[in-house]
Amino acid sequence: MGVCASSQITRQSGSTDWPHTAKIIHLDGRLQEFKQPIKTRHILSQNPNSFLCSSECMYVDCHVPHVPEDEELQLGQLYFLMPISQSHTSLSLQDLCALAIKASAALSRSDAKKTSAFLDKNGVKFPTGIQECFQTPTGFSATGGMKSQVGRGNQRIEF
Repeated sequence: MGVCASSQITRQSGSTDWPHTAKIIHLDGRLQEFKQPIKTRHILSQNPNSFLCSSECMYVDCHVPHVPEDEELQLGQLYFLMPISQSHTSLSLQDLCALAIKASAALSRSDAKKTSAFLDKNGVKFPTGIQECFQTPTGFSATGGMKSQVGRGNQRIEF
């Protein structure tokens, strides 16, 4: 099974260049960005029957921890709005891959104005220079980026 994961945008010098915004991927795949910290409570009041989770706290075969309502979203972080019905279910590798694809598509649409883009063989649009594809056999974990230490039962998808 081939898994594609988008890494962070990098400058020519190779250092990470995330714009300083808190990014939320909505249920419909829409990207919403905030230039200033905002409380989770405000986002949830506009999205009933949903909860927020940080992309950094999502693991295979684990429940997704909710971002507390009184917590401020951190600039430079990526969050997902998830249906409340999924709050007590474990995430599968397929679930994480679907979220990675959704995030990659939303981020590439956002960056389309800034960078040239190309279509992969499936017609998915990715900004030039930030796509990494990995061939992952069934039953193994998939990861991208620098944090690639993954053990069984502690599997993680890195964006």
